Amino acid sequence: MFARILKRMRELIRRGFYVMTTHADEEADADDFSVFDVESGILTGKIVERQEDAETGEWKYVISSRRQAHCGRREVWHFKSDGIYHYCVCGITG
Repeated sequence: MFARILKRMRELIRRGFYVMTTHADEEADADDFSVFDVESGILTGKIVERQEDAETGEWKYVISSRRQAHCGRREVWHFKSDGIYHYCVCGITG
Protein backbone atom coordinates (compact mmCIF):
# COMPACT_ATOMS: atom_id res chain seq x y z
CA MET A 1 0.00 0.00 0.00
CA PHE A 2 2.84 2.42 0.82
CA ALA A 3 5.51 0.84 -1.39
CA ARG A 4 6.58 4.15 -2.98
CA ILE A 5 6.93 5.87 0.41
CA LEU A 6 8.86 2.95 1.92
CA LYS A 7 11.20 2.87 -1.07
CA ARG A 8 11.93 6.59 -0.65
CA MET A 9 12.48 6.19 3.09
CA ARG A 10 14.91 3.33 2.51
CA GLU A 11 16.79 5.41 -0.04
CA LEU A 12 17.17 8.23 2.49
CA ILE A 13 18.33 5.80 5.20
CA ARG A 14 20.95 4.27 2.90
CA ARG A 15 22.24 7.76 2.09
CA GLY A 16 22.23 8.82 5.75
CA PHE A 17 19.70 11.59 5.13
CA TYR A 18 17.66 11.45 8.31
CA VAL A 19 17.53 13.01 11.74
CA MET A 20 17.09 11.02 14.92
CA THR A 21 15.56 13.25 17.60
CA THR A 22 16.95 13.36 21.12
CA HIS A 23 13.74 11.78 22.41
CA ALA A 24 14.05 8.98 19.86
CA ASP A 25 17.67 8.40 20.78
CA GLU A 26 16.74 8.11 24.46
CA GLU A 27 13.89 5.70 23.67
CA ALA A 28 16.15 3.59 21.48
CA ASP A 29 18.79 3.46 24.23
CA ALA A 30 16.17 2.38 26.76
CA ASP A 31 15.23 -0.52 24.47
CA ASP A 32 18.88 -1.37 23.77
CA PHE A 33 18.49 -0.38 20.10
CA SER A 34 21.56 0.83 18.24
CA VAL A 35 21.50 3.16 15.26
CA PHE A 36 21.97 0.03 13.14
CA ASP A 37 18.80 -1.47 14.65
CA VAL A 38 16.94 1.73 13.82
CA GLU A 39 18.17 1.71 10.24
CA SER A 40 17.47 -2.01 9.94
CA GLY A 41 13.88 -1.38 11.03
CA ILE A 42 13.30 0.68 7.89
CA LEU A 43 15.37 -1.52 5.60
CA THR A 44 13.63 -4.75 6.63
CA GLY A 45 10.32 -3.58 8.07
CA LYS A 46 7.00 -2.58 6.61
CA ILE A 47 4.66 0.36 7.01
CA VAL A 48 1.77 -0.82 9.16
CA GLU A 49 -0.04 2.48 9.63
CA ARG A 50 -0.16 6.05 8.37
CA GLN A 51 -1.17 8.88 10.71
CA GLU A 52 -1.79 12.55 10.10
CA ASP A 53 -0.03 14.95 12.45
CA ALA A 54 -2.76 16.93 14.21
CA GLU A 55 -0.69 20.13 14.36
CA THR A 56 0.97 20.22 10.93
CA GLY A 57 -1.22 17.97 8.78
CA GLU A 58 1.92 16.15 7.64
CA TRP A 59 2.00 12.37 7.41
CA LYS A 60 3.90 10.09 9.74
CA TYR A 61 4.41 6.40 9.11
CA VAL A 62 4.49 3.61 11.69
CA ILE A 63 6.96 0.88 10.75
CA SER A 64 7.31 -2.54 12.29
CA SER A 65 10.13 -5.01 11.76
CA ARG A 66 10.50 -8.52 13.12
CA ARG A 67 12.90 -7.50 15.93
CA GLN A 68 10.80 -4.55 16.99
CA ALA A 69 7.57 -6.54 17.00
CA HIS A 70 9.29 -9.14 19.21
CA CYS A 71 10.02 -6.52 21.89
CA GLY A 72 6.70 -4.68 21.55
CA ARG A 73 8.05 -1.55 19.85
CA ARG A 74 7.55 0.24 16.55
CA GLU A 75 9.31 3.09 14.80
CA VAL A 76 7.52 6.25 13.78
CA TRP A 77 9.01 8.19 10.89
CA HIS A 78 7.65 11.65 10.24
CA PHE A 79 8.15 13.12 6.80
CA LYS A 80 8.55 16.85 7.26
CA SER A 81 7.98 19.39 4.51
CA ASP A 82 11.75 19.91 4.27
CA GLY A 83 12.15 16.27 3.21
CA ILE A 84 13.87 14.96 6.34
CA TYR A 85 12.51 12.00 8.26
CA HIS A 86 12.48 12.33 12.03
CA TYR A 87 12.51 9.20 14.13
CA CYS A 88 10.94 8.11 17.39
CA VAL A 89 10.20 4.80 19.05
CA CYS A 90 6.86 3.98 20.62
CA GLY A 91 5.23 1.09 22.41
CA ILE A 92 2.64 -0.94 20.57
CA THR A 93 -0.80 -0.08 21.85
CA GLY A 94 -4.13 -1.79 21.49
